Amino acid sequence: MENLIGKKALITGGGKGLGKATAIAFAQEGMDVAITGRNEKNLQEVVAELTALGVHATYEVFDITDLQGVTQGIENILSTFGTIDVLVNNAGIASFGTFLDMDPATWLSILNTNVIGTYNVTKVVLPHLVAKNQGDIINVSSTAGLNGAATTSAYSASKFAVIGLSDSLMREVRKYNIRVCTLMPSTIASDMSIELGLTDGNEDTVLQPADFAELIVANLKLPRRALLKTASLWSTNPS
Repeated sequence: MENLIGKKALITGGGKGLGKATAIAFAQEGMDVAITGRNEKNLQEVVAELTALGVHATYEVFDITDLQGVTQGIENILSTFGTIDVLVNNAGIASFGTFLDMDPATWLSILNTNVIGTYNVTKVVLPHLVAKNQGDIINVSSTAGLNGAATTSAYSASKFAVIGLSDSLMREVRKYNIRVCTLMPSTIASDMSIELGLTDGNEDTVLQPADFAELIVANLKLPRRALLKTASLWSTNPS
């Protein structure tokens, strides 16, 4: 079992939902955590929570679709932490509507954030992992990336793409002892899912962000010889 104490993690979309839960779970394991997002107030509040747990924490505000902003933000994190051991590409957006009704700008925004955003952050972090010949990348897809559904064409297209990107990348960088894992959760009681009306968030029956964070921690604790390629987490009986 891997010891995570002192490891440096970068989590995109760390100001709320899955990203916040993962950041807290990492801090509880003794990991130093950098979070990113677009809402500075949310990021500041989470960093305060992480610091209270006795670890080093920092944040950067940038839009993951902006490669220049991503590059500068990650350079600032590296200046603070010195290195990055774990990257969690969590940031994403969702909107649902029929293929004909959804505005093209919304369709493109979903693709840009969920796919190009993941590409941008990975593009900047990956050379540092290759140079140190070790690291972990966790890309957050969705069960919507395994199967399409009516009104999910944009979101499903983006999450299918994340799975394809991740699978290809995993096969490229295994030789550098970098583990790329793609996680595909079903509906979780995140801020986004609740706001979209996908779930009532019932704690007794519906997956919670902390459940997802627990899976990520368990993955990172696997011996370095073991790579969890993909995993899909579901609520047992949400009805």
